[in-house]
Amino acid sequence: MGLLSSGTNVPLEFVVRYRMKKIGSLLRLEFLPSSVDLGLLVLRVWLGASMLLLHGWGKAAGGEKMMRGFPDPLGVGNQASWGLAVFGEVICAALLVLGLFTRFAALASAITMGVAFFIVHRMVLSGSNSGEMAFIYLAGFVAIFLAGPGRFALDGKSKSSAPKKPRPVAKD
Repeated sequence: MGLLSSGTNVPLEFVVRYRMKKIGSLLRLEFLPSSVDLGLLVLRVWLGASMLLLHGWGKAAGGEKMMRGFPDPLGVGNQASWGLAVFGEVICAALLVLGLFTRFAALASAITMGVAFFIVHRMVLSGSNSGEMAFIYLAGFVAIFLAGPGRFALDGKSKSSAPKKPRPVAKD
């Protein structure tokens, strides 16, 4: 076992192991607090606001003109297809931002993105008519659906928060 050359009696192995542990801690960013609830808030707001502002708002604002030329991938008619897309991309996106009826909104948005990716874009991830954005949104909405809204939502419940204590049973 080697000793440090500075005249101390600290084994070199100990110093190397200690420094590697510190470097590992820095690389894992352990100095930053972690919060599943905060992560879910960021994911909900980011995906919901992006969907609403970058995709849904244009469809909703397009009105009659957008409705007439809207694709009909499910065979329910252009107007119904447009209405379902606006519901998923505007109403449900706004609900996600608020954290209200979150799992329902995430499911509806995931279905909308599933139709866009699998049917409209035919699972193409690059090139012309790419469904890459629909694929990415689909993954995010499925994650929110599975994880729930987190504590920082109007729904206000989270699987990661402490479970409620059972009520004591009344004695007769």
